Amino acid sequence: MRYIEPHAHMVSRVTDDYVAMVTAGCRAVCEPAFWAGFDRSAVQGFYDYFCQLTDYEPRRAAQFGLPHYSWLCLNPKESENLTLADEVLAMIPSFLERKNVLGIGEIGLNKNSRNEVIVFEKHVELAVRYRQMILVHTPHLEDKWKGTRLIVDILRNYPTLDPSRVIIDHVEEHTVEHVLEAGFWAGITLYPQSKCTSARAIDMVEIYGEQRLWLNCACDWGQSDPLAVPKTAMEMRRRGHDEGAIDRLIYQNPLRFLSQNPKFLVDASQR
Repeated sequence: MRYIEPHAHMVSRVTDDYVAMVTAGCRAVCEPAFWAGFDRSAVQGFYDYFCQLTDYEPRRAAQFGLPHYSWLCLNPKESENLTLADEVLAMIPSFLERKNVLGIGEIGLNKNSRNEVIVFEKHVELAVRYRQMILVHTPHLEDKWKGTRLIVDILRNYPTLDPSRVIIDHVEEHTVEHVLEAGFWAGITLYPQSKCTSARAIDMVEIYGEQRLWLNCACDWGQSDPLAVPKTAMEMRRRGHDEGAIDRLIYQNPLRFLSQNPKFLVDASQR
């Protein structure tokens, strides 16, 4: 088996997780910028975090032969401080040329507040200006449908934005069709709490098809599983999906999306 882990917060994980992922067949890992579990109080904290994502963590992953890529942004949970948000956004362009940076993410909404919308729009404008791909976080639980609709409506306000270069993550049964019909990619997050089980994820794949879908674990410092994607492949096997279908979903699909950025190189001979 081979797979790509397109959304994992590895700065919060131990090296044993890297060993387990590589052993299970992981060929590359992508790490969107994330909330630290607390609100950072100054722009310098974000600068250090971006250095961690673009310098230290790739070197840590390389010890286990795993290419590491990142996305940069201010997380929606920290969007209420508009002054700080502007300072962080002003800093991001200086990191975009680093060799492991794929785009802007994970941006989006948390509580669908006015300030979150303002900062989300500023991120989108930044991505459009610098021709960056976008990875979007959708809210959890009861706010997900409202937030997903709001995100899609906002993205449609940018006519030069190519929806095929945008993935809207954490979709569930009631939001996946809306995202796909709008032309965006959809990410299904496999999570023991608040997101999807393996069975629910493969139900969605069977209903909507595998086109423009990827699976991810979004493992972080909370209850999560860095091996959720290969374990979900086992659910596909149990249901009778062949190896070609499994490979398309967990390897070829993220490869197809992420390779729109020429920096994304999985095979060692490409690097």
